[in-house]
Amino acid sequence: MVQQSPPMLGFCAYSGTGKTTLLTKLIPVLKNKGLKIGLVKHAHHLFDIDHPGKDSYELRKAGACEMMVASAKRWALVHESPDRPDNHALEDLLPHLSLKELDLILVEGFKHEPLAKIELHRPSLGKPFLFPKVGGVVALATDEVPGEKIQLPVLDLNQIDEIAEFILKSFLEK
Repeated sequence: MVQQSPPMLGFCAYSGTGKTTLLTKLIPVLKNKGLKIGLVKHAHHLFDIDHPGKDSYELRKAGACEMMVASAKRWALVHESPDRPDNHALEDLLPHLSLKELDLILVEGFKHEPLAKIELHRPSLGKPFLFPKVGGVVALATDEVPGEKIQLPVLDLNQIDEIAEFILKSFLEK
């Protein structure tokens, strides 16, 4: 697995399992503990962060390869890569983050990248576990105790504080 500073931790699961929902609850808990969190999210489709009618959208659609929008409190960069035949590798995206300002990078998706990951699993969805087929899984967060013996730490998917403590102890305490 890639050793990174700041540390990186991925969250992997089948679509519809609740990765984004978990992260929207987890990030404030980690932030309240004084951590600066970066996040990289994989999207399986085209997406826009700006919308028709907005200047940034119209300028990008006019042909700008990169479009940066900035204000006093926020900036965003959209980079067009229409000729790219495959997805971006995580290592290609990381330099665009302010790595020196972050304590932890959370990664949603990118399940085949070589990094430590927590797998989210909901037995009610009827899907198999991703591990051990997906490498790097260091813990399982589930809403139901597995019926089989799991050789990984098992976390309660509904206990955000428990997941946060696992992350703090496993990835941030030296």
